[in-house]
Amino acid sequence: MFLCIIATLYYNEDPKPILFASGITGVVGLVLFGLFKNAPKDIGKREGYVTVSFAWIFFALFGSLPFVFSGHMPHFADAFFESMSGFTTTGASVLSDVEAMPKDILLWRSLTQWLGGMGIIVLSLAIIPLLGIGGMQLYTAEVPGPTKDKIHPKVKDTAQRLYLIYVSFTALQTILLMIGGMSFFDALNHSFATMSTGGFSTYNTSLVEASPYIQYIVILFMFIGGVNFTLSYYAFHGKFKRVWENEEFRSYLYIIILFTLTITCIIALQQYNAAHQIYSIESLFRDSMFQVVSLCTTTGFASANYLTWHSAAIMLCFMLLFFGGSAGSTGGGMKIVRIVLLAKHSYLEFKRLIHPNAIIPVRLNNVSVSEKIITNVLAFIVIYIIVFVVGVLLMSFLNYDFETSLGAVASAIGNVGPGIGKVGPYDNYAFICDSGKYVLSFLMLCGRLELFTILLLFSPAFWRK
Repeated sequence: MFLCIIATLYYNEDPKPILFASGITGVVGLVLFGLFKNAPKDIGKREGYVTVSFAWIFFALFGSLPFVFSGHMPHFADAFFESMSGFTTTGASVLSDVEAMPKDILLWRSLTQWLGGMGIIVLSLAIIPLLGIGGMQLYTAEVPGPTKDKIHPKVKDTAQRLYLIYVSFTALQTILLMIGGMSFFDALNHSFATMSTGGFSTYNTSLVEASPYIQYIVILFMFIGGVNFTLSYYAFHGKFKRVWENEEFRSYLYIIILFTLTITCIIALQQYNAAHQIYSIESLFRDSMFQVVSLCTTTGFASANYLTWHSAAIMLCFMLLFFGGSAGSTGGGMKIVRIVLLAKHSYLEFKRLIHPNAIIPVRLNNVSVSEKIITNVLAFIVIYIIVFVVGVLLMSFLNYDFETSLGAVASAIGNVGPGIGKVGPYDNYAFICDSGKYVLSFLMLCGRLELFTILLLFSPAFWRK
């Protein structure tokens, strides 16, 4: 947080918000560290889940302080919502005029997403290995997806390698955006938001007015952000065959291609029916691909208002709110691997009905998937749907229309940002009441930590010795 003082000094902003916020955070952290430095360090699975859950809550609480002290968010609910949205890489914002915000506060806002993208706990394992032992329990609770790929036997070394890739991609995108005409400040902030698949922009209109070059660069890095970072590690080492052989990666690519082409055709037909001509196929294709990649990876940047498209295209965009990126990526949502496993399991049920005595395992990457993982996937999807329905009911009870409730809840639990209804790509969440903001903040946290991590804390069995 204190690093943002660089922007404070460079842009001659008021230093008090960052100094007060980072000072309070630092003092509280040091006091707690001093009080509990001799506490037992035996971390089991339950301690791992508790640590991860409360780490995110406290990071969001202290992360809201710069917003409060800046005076631009006097209501704590707004500041907490913005902070939770940042750390969970949701990108839902309460700001109506982003460009009026102080530069150092905007930098902190983007930095929350960049830190949350790879995960606060993974960051602590990579750079501040103070926990000493128990790292695998934290890593298991933190890293998204039904399987955990480690690229090194030691969790700390795995985290360090992942962060090296993360930093490298961020630096490369920043340079490429600057080549396209962005200032260093805007390029850095957009790179933070892209690689974390967060979506906070320093522009009021997101990337609607950006050049085609910048939009294509952002599309590329949003796509990379939605790829399993283990595969990015392999690509860095020239093992492209291993990347292509990954079934989840191919499914992820095919979904983006299919949805992009379908939506392009739909809005081209809509445009032709309205004006008897198609103005620019390239522009339609770029807007379609940008929004498909943005929504599928749960980044949430906007290059067009998809709510003005044909209702069939809007429905496809709404479906993408649930997909998410790959397991082991910075994206949210259900994750492509779960959708692939669900589809395979459902298809094989037909074969099992015809051949009831046959043993037909679900295979992923030519490897048989255990029943335990299949059960976990099915349970996750059922719980995801239940939490979604309960969330929509709660927002409806708060007197929001059905479409807005659907869009806000799907966006929050999927960590996307924009939705449908009054929370579309050109809108913000400022009109949501304080109770609604806390509900959506809870859903963001549930979605970011893959439901089980948070919901386990509400199970009586979890707390029994």
